[in-house]
Amino acid sequence: MKKKVMVAMSGGVDSSVAAVLLRDQGYDVCGATLKLFSDEDVLTSCSRTRTCCSLEDVEDARSVCHKLGIDHFVFNFKETFQNEVIQKFKRSYEEGMTPNPCIDCNRYVKFSKLIQRALLMGKDYIATGHYARIEYDDISGRYLLKRAVDLSKDQSYVLYVLSQHDLSKTLLPLGGMFKSQVRKIAEERDLINARKPDSQDICFVKDGDYAGFLENMMGVQSKKGYFVDREGRVLGEHKGIIHYTVGQRKGLGIALGKPAYVISKNKDYNTVTLGSEEDLYSKTLKASDLNMIALEKLTAPMKVTAKTRYSQKETEAIIYPEGEDLIVVEFAHKQRAITPGQAVVFYDGDIVVGGGTIVS
Repeated sequence: MKKKVMVAMSGGVDSSVAAVLLRDQGYDVCGATLKLFSDEDVLTSCSRTRTCCSLEDVEDARSVCHKLGIDHFVFNFKETFQNEVIQKFKRSYEEGMTPNPCIDCNRYVKFSKLIQRALLMGKDYIATGHYARIEYDDISGRYLLKRAVDLSKDQSYVLYVLSQHDLSKTLLPLGGMFKSQVRKIAEERDLINARKPDSQDICFVKDGDYAGFLENMMGVQSKKGYFVDREGRVLGEHKGIIHYTVGQRKGLGIALGKPAYVISKNKDYNTVTLGSEEDLYSKTLKASDLNMIALEKLTAPMKVTAKTRYSQKETEAIIYPEGEDLIVVEFAHKQRAITPGQAVVFYDGDIVVGGGTIVS
């Protein structure tokens, strides 16, 4: 009997080719597009070139499903997306953090919520167009998440939050392929989105204007405060901490006669600390809200490679357990602009050991 797979289809080329490949492999395939936004205001803040938000994307997904002769569903996950992603995004910025909502969307919506729906509908798996690999390890008895073969497209960084259950119910057919191969398949099959650009940035924020989204769409009040130096001396006035992120240089609205960078933010004092490029570098961080994949729990120091940004190359580090849900990461070399709210992800070769949210 054919295994049944529900493919999460954003309207983009990757998820469409994932559906093609699985159907060719003999799976009983259907497509599902997720409706995530809670109101028209958020919807209109999206660029039409980004996936997950426009009617055009839904139609592209439906068109591909029709061409493949498979069913297409649209699921309303707006409430979950609002509560678990957008509200957390808002709270994190108000706390002085710089969150990564794509990771929360993967954790709470695109995988766990969709898996729940798929199983209720009698499916065996979900599948996505992410570039990463999932393998079962007989020795440890755990599902492993591994980097994609195409390292330039690897998305394992944003998938470190997946649980063992999520991994056991997920297929990632593009993990062993290069993007050029995926485009070629889409063109050979004459898919409507074969030349569609890849999505960029956060799907519900237009042109990277996070502060504008928070103020205009979420009603966040941006309270003015002070820029200070590392000794606490006042340098000038800022327009609200949500407008700044660690490492930022441009758009500060202050002239000090020398390059100045955002070093940190303090929501209790409503201050933004400025410093030099050198001040941005640090060898250690602390992370919480941990999710370990390759092992159940970190109980002893471990040598890994780690990165604190999606596009960053991993660097050697040692991770130390500190309490129930806290890890200290000590890098071999200083890292630039370690940013609270972002994710740090640990690797052992191609295997994702786990990760967490940077707290300091």
